[in-house]
Amino acid sequence: MTRDGDTPTIIDGTRRQPLESLPKELVEALRSGEFHHALRQAIAYRGLSLARLRAHLGLRGVQIGQSTLSYWQRGLRQPEVPKALPAVRALESVLQLPADALVVLIGPRTARARGHQMAASFHDIRSGDMGSIVDQLLAELGAYPSSNRYNADLEMLSVHDTITFDAAHRQVALHTRLVCRARRHGPDRYVTVYNGDPGCDIGDVELITAEGCRVGRIRRNAEAETMATELLFDRKLAEGEIHVFCFGVRDDSGAASPGYFRMLRDQCSSYLVQLKFALGALPARCTRQFRTRDDAVPVESEELPCDMGGVTSGFFSDAGPGLAGIEVEWE
Repeated sequence: MTRDGDTPTIIDGTRRQPLESLPKELVEALRSGEFHHALRQAIAYRGLSLARLRAHLGLRGVQIGQSTLSYWQRGLRQPEVPKALPAVRALESVLQLPADALVVLIGPRTARARGHQMAASFHDIRSGDMGSIVDQLLAELGAYPSSNRYNADLEMLSVHDTITFDAAHRQVALHTRLVCRARRHGPDRYVTVYNGDPGCDIGDVELITAEGCRVGRIRRNAEAETMATELLFDRKLAEGEIHVFCFGVRDDSGAASPGYFRMLRDQCSSYLVQLKFALGALPARCTRQFRTRDDAVPVESEELPCDMGGVTSGFFSDAGPGLAGIEVEWE
């Protein structure tokens, strides 16, 4: 059991207790009870006040009102899916519950409201000046914040990133395949943002398209090692139409990479990230992580194996908003 004192130390959410080690009444609530009953039992078991619970969530980048937590545990309100999924997963982390133990109690994870909520901004997810820099690049492409060409008109059903590393531990290639659905009639492009590793020469970074799109305008910020690119479709998509497109990035100018993370401004049904390493230069450790912000404690953290071919894979279901990816540690 973890109980709070006066010092706001972070509860280690990676040390989740297996279901069978929890008290019987809490196990029964998680298996067959309602969300509010299970949440109330878990909070009581950990000995947390709502104020302390809110503080721990804040350390994980999740800002939620104490009154909302009170409504949730009393059953007066239900977390709104999918908007509240990051907060519920953070609750699981703080309360050291098995992954998805609370999520499965709030209904189908893929359920969506008819009216789509505004996606999170870069300021919501990135700390420091990076959010403003990206906003400026997007504004130069006419893509922020309310343009009908912006990515909010595309629902991300599946994203697959494959990143290749060389013997010097540098990222040298990124290949991305996306499957999206048009939320309305008319979207004809997707805007992608690339952040190079430290030491990257963004002026030499090359973006190459494959099926389903072609390169449009490109804007770069050398100081921030960041590039925003329009990917143009062949036609305007009809409402509900599924579209598949692929592109790649070539960049071998950075230093040894700390890993790869994709910013998810909206919920993504399926995200797969794979890192391919040179066989003679494998990492010491790879960790699958999800953060609600780049400066927050991971809500999810899991060490990953590297197979005989030098590949490690991290999968995320119904992830976002936030940063999902794999952290790499070298010898």
